[in-house]
Amino acid sequence: MATRRDEPWLMRTYSGHSSAAASNALYRQNLAKGQTGLSIAFDLPTQTGYDPDHVLARGEVGKVGVPIAHLGHMRTLLDGIPPRDMNTSMTINAPAAWLLSLYVAHASEHGVDSRELRGTTQNDVLKEYLSRGTFIFPPAPSRRLTVDTIIWCAQHAPKWNPMNVCSYHLQEVGATPVQEIAFSLANAIDILDAVRSSGQIEPDKFPQVFGAMSFFVNAGIRFVEEMCKLRAFTDLWERIGRERYGITDERRCVSVTACRSIHLD
Repeated sequence: MATRRDEPWLMRTYSGHSSAAASNALYRQNLAKGQTGLSIAFDLPTQTGYDPDHVLARGEVGKVGVPIAHLGHMRTLLDGIPPRDMNTSMTINAPAAWLLSLYVAHASEHGVDSRELRGTTQNDVLKEYLSRGTFIFPPAPSRRLTVDTIIWCAQHAPKWNPMNVCSYHLQEVGATPVQEIAFSLANAIDILDAVRSSGQIEPDKFPQVFGAMSFFVNAGIRFVEEMCKLRAFTDLWERIGRERYGITDERRCVSVTACRSIHLD
């Protein structure tokens, strides 16, 4: 019997700048050159929920990402890019539910059901408190939004990864590799416990929720320690899945993990 081959690795550059139209031109150029997915960088006003014309957004619009304030911007950003064929990562946290809703609405306008969409929203507000500062709401309401997004995706967008636990920035602000992984696993457990206790996910659907969790970890200059960290992390995640949540599907216990390395000149 023939075995199914895994799909090729997804290739995408983290990008977005100045305006939706300029970013769209960049995305289409990259896709034409062989990129196979999108990784959208949003500017700081968008990450903190401000419109580009807000007084507090002055000087920051389009500086470190693309400004997206409404559905029209999303249409322009993705113009000519078929949503059914794309796997899109959106590095957005506090307003993740809102940006995902714009993405879903845009796909719907092109006749694509949310169940067909593939991609990831970072949606990790805890690390915004600990490292970056781009939070909007207090911790408890922020967690509620994260949990609600996960539940919605489980019911309406099963191919979407609704949360990408991002420990990368924790090491950027001083965490050791051990602390980085400890915080990220504790973060994931807290969110999954909240999803399970909500009563909105049937027990037989929970493995899907667990399997949709993804991680973005650091790979710093302490080479041996970083390699050991990653091996320990995957072992711990599988153990958490099996012992805490009763996950028996081996593929669900394998974490979807992205790394970003730090290079010395």
